[in-house]
Amino acid sequence: MERKELIQEIKGNIVDVINREIYPGKIIVNDGFIESINRVDEKFDNYILPGFVDAHVHIESSMMIPSEFARLAVLHGTVATVSDPHEIANVCGMEGVRYMINNGKRVPFKFFFGAPSCVPATSFETAGATLNPDDIRALLSDPDIKYLSEMMNFPGVLHEFPDVMQKIKIAKELGKRVDGHAPGLRGNDAKKYINAGISTDHECFTLEEALEKISYGMKIIIREGTAAKNFDALSSLINTNPDMVMLCSDDKHPDDLVISHINKTVARAIAKGYDLFSTLRSATYNPISHYKLEVGLLRENDPADFIVVRDLVNFDVLQTYINGVVVADNGQSLIEPVKADVINNFAANFKKTEDFFVSADKIEMLNVIDALDGQLVTLKSQHKPLISNNNIISDTDKDILKISVVNRYSDVKPAVAFIKNFGLKKGAIASSVAHDSHNIIAVGTSDEDLCKAVNAVIENRGGLSAVSDDFIFTLPLPVAGLMSNEDGRIIAEKYHKIDLVSKELGSKLHSPYMTLSFMALLVIPSIKLSDKGLFDGDKFQFIPLGY
Repeated sequence: MERKELIQEIKGNIVDVINREIYPGKIIVNDGFIESINRVDEKFDNYILPGFVDAHVHIESSMMIPSEFARLAVLHGTVATVSDPHEIANVCGMEGVRYMINNGKRVPFKFFFGAPSCVPATSFETAGATLNPDDIRALLSDPDIKYLSEMMNFPGVLHEFPDVMQKIKIAKELGKRVDGHAPGLRGNDAKKYINAGISTDHECFTLEEALEKISYGMKIIIREGTAAKNFDALSSLINTNPDMVMLCSDDKHPDDLVISHINKTVARAIAKGYDLFSTLRSATYNPISHYKLEVGLLRENDPADFIVVRDLVNFDVLQTYINGVVVADNGQSLIEPVKADVINNFAANFKKTEDFFVSADKIEMLNVIDALDGQLVTLKSQHKPLISNNNIISDTDKDILKISVVNRYSDVKPAVAFIKNFGLKKGAIASSVAHDSHNIIAVGTSDEDLCKAVNAVIENRGGLSAVSDDFIFTLPLPVAGLMSNEDGRIIAEKYHKIDLVSKELGSKLHSPYMTLSFMALLVIPSIKLSDKGLFDGDKFQFIPLGY
């Protein structure tokens, strides 16, 4: 953290979230802490309230290193994040986790990192690293690590896999929370999962599921990110279960972070008529209390972490203070950029067009992934293949396109399958952001374009690409193939451009690259693709490409 600054006084309408009142007041800050808060007999047109906390986020999904994420997040009143470095851990292991912590410490922002519980996420894919129970103990013993990150291997919990249970046991022994990840888990299975000691879930996509999990004692984190948007389905929990709800973005792309963060989720809740204090509680007190974070809540002797907003409707942020330091002022970030090193783990060689050939022998029907806009879950459907010279090819008329996952850690043959609802009419797109192992994933209208998009990513040792007959457009991500070390606004601008290009190729998805990045996430049903083949997330086993 930077040095503390003595602030004589800040005046405004004090929003006391804990005691549920608003009054005109004066805050005295001394050496980074709130020395006093006193009522005054004045009128103000601004409001002072605790800074917002993103209760679950993968910083890597912003494509920015932590220091750059912070520079943008403070503009929206975010003072802290509960951050899961799971993505970079899958690529670079312990070195990746340390990279995130050390970079985050170089700016005046409160990053609270977890120990990634599932590296690799499953045994059905190739990752760049493994974190065993001894590694988890080492991480959780570090005061910089606040919790055990999302336990997405819920089958491992239900079947009591020894390494899974050992990691949970270590977290309990060290008095640290265990985060969950169990989409659609209900009934006795949900009870068993929660009773194992898992305290939260950010994967609920129906109100009924969320209410059931709350009834078993689990806290629900309402997610509103770039790809997965569950606010509309779950937001009523803010009024009905105000002590059991938090807010998060989970995965937020750079162009979205430039525009807003938790502040606009809060504004949407207010627009729906939800109670002001319950809403603010979900974005401040609840995550701070649950994870025992060293973040102020606008009380005497607290760290001086608070924001000044114009009103309690839109939550446009005028100023953000962290430890008494003004870090954002009237739309300008006052956090200085940090020059950062690059770490990576990339071994794939260039591919050939014939590597994406799919033999039509003995296949009369294809098992097809049905992507859903705004959701991480997929559906499974069956379709007749389109065949040319015994090669099953993309069928743009039916929007059934070839999808491939290419192992980035060794030089092996790509896995190929088919996906519906991407909408590309020409060209291909590819990315080395492919949850959770972050191999290269690509969707294309022809084998030639698919190969060209993959090779553009390989050439940059990670990044995004969009290609067609007459162009190759790329966004390099040199830090683990996940993040850029450029200025955050420049990353956002470049991402916005490549996103537009993907839509010019025909995609109707809100965020084609974000949706693409989750098509290899095996722990989210129903059907996904890993570098080893087509995978049924409901049965947790590989399935044939067709029959």
